[in-house]
Amino acid sequence: MKLYWYLSLILWIMSSAHAQDELATVSATPALMKQLKIVAVGQNLMRDSLRVPALVELDQHRVARIGASVTGRVVEIKTMLGQEVRKGELLAMLNSTELGMAQSAYLKANSQVNLHRLEAERARLLFDSGVIAAAKLQERESRLLEAEVDLRAAAQQLSVMGMEEADIARLAKQRNIHSISPITASLSGTVIERKVTLGQVVQPADALFTIADLSRVWLVAEVPEQQAHWAREGDEASAEIAALPEHSFTGRLIYVADLVNPETRTVNIRMEIPNPDGVIKPQMLATLMIRKQGVQEMVLPDSAVVREGNRDHVFVETAPGHYQLRPVELGLRDGKVRRVISGVHLGERVVVDGAFHLNTERLRKHLE
Repeated sequence: MKLYWYLSLILWIMSSAHAQDELATVSATPALMKQLKIVAVGQNLMRDSLRVPALVELDQHRVARIGASVTGRVVEIKTMLGQEVRKGELLAMLNSTELGMAQSAYLKANSQVNLHRLEAERARLLFDSGVIAAAKLQERESRLLEAEVDLRAAAQQLSVMGMEEADIARLAKQRNIHSISPITASLSGTVIERKVTLGQVVQPADALFTIADLSRVWLVAEVPEQQAHWAREGDEASAEIAALPEHSFTGRLIYVADLVNPETRTVNIRMEIPNPDGVIKPQMLATLMIRKQGVQEMVLPDSAVVREGNRDHVFVETAPGHYQLRPVELGLRDGKVRRVISGVHLGERVVVDGAFHLNTERLRKHLE
């Protein structure tokens, strides 16, 4: 009796396995065959990659925060937010009492130099004629040196306040005080911030305009310390920006921090991206992907994969026009292909186009 029961169990298991094989097998009609593309499983250069969230930021080497060189009142604004400016272009004008006083001090120092120069020249003539002693000549020359020092200090003060050498020379020649101070762009780019209004009193410590050259931007990310060994300065990297799905960006890492952030346990990395058209905006969310050196591995295209019962499957050709749905274990995706871990062997012929239609035909026959 027991022998009969064991034989019945074995026959039931064999019939169940056979039924499963029948369910996983399908024959393609001539019409369906025209929709199928079958290729042999091959190898491709696969490279491991690390994906981390990132943020678009300004290239800090291409940003200028511009303020006034003197204390004064804004009397004219030439630039609006978002405007493109060139280096040296006028942004705003200040009326500065401080600048006027400094110019007045310079003119006074200049007059003292001229006066003491004449006295020193007269003293030289009198000394040569034996009228005055050498001590008197030295006294006059010492006063001239002191006046020249005061003049240089006054000129240096005007230079700190933003006056060019040509402007200082013009002031000395024309002796006309001009208390209007220009604020000019120190960088060519876009005005991304303006913190000034007409009539506002500003000081040198105030940042009035921020100008950024947006032709290149940074992509900044934080890599967990466990994966920090992935990132090396100069490594090839690519990026995807959620707001620009039709664009792809590639480049190299230009910075990898030497220290781990003790609060987040991450390492800061940075990638530089060209932005000639200005489509990339600072503060956009992105994904940065770092790739390692590739190796040849067995791969399958995404189009060959059929999802069935929470597992990945592919159709393997068992004979011309006959296909078996076989479960496979797949690894990470690299582009449009995925690494094969198990399930198929190198050289086996697999349906890479039309797998969906073939699976539909298989399910239809099973229901019938």
